Amino acid sequence: MIGSLLYLIVSRPDIMFSVFLCARFQAVPKESHLTAIKRIFRCLLGTQSLGIWYPRHSTSFEIIGFSDFYFVGCKVDRKSTS
Repeated sequence: MIGSLLYLIVSRPDIMFSVFLCARFQAVPKESHLTAIKRIFRCLLGTQSLGIWYPRHSTSFEIIGFSDFYFVGCKVDRKSTS
């Protein structure tokens, strides 16, 4: 599952932090890590129309994005998860 998500982060940078955080615990996974991975997949199902698409022959394209930050959201190292 982590490998599939690592492949997707090229076009979905919004899940990059969560996927890398779960990948850190691949050697000794716990049930909570599986729950987090399943939550990422549910998020992807609900936002299938979002992502970065790189057109081949177009000279210009529009990128629409948002930024969200949450301080002290990471319980592992208590750093900002922006």
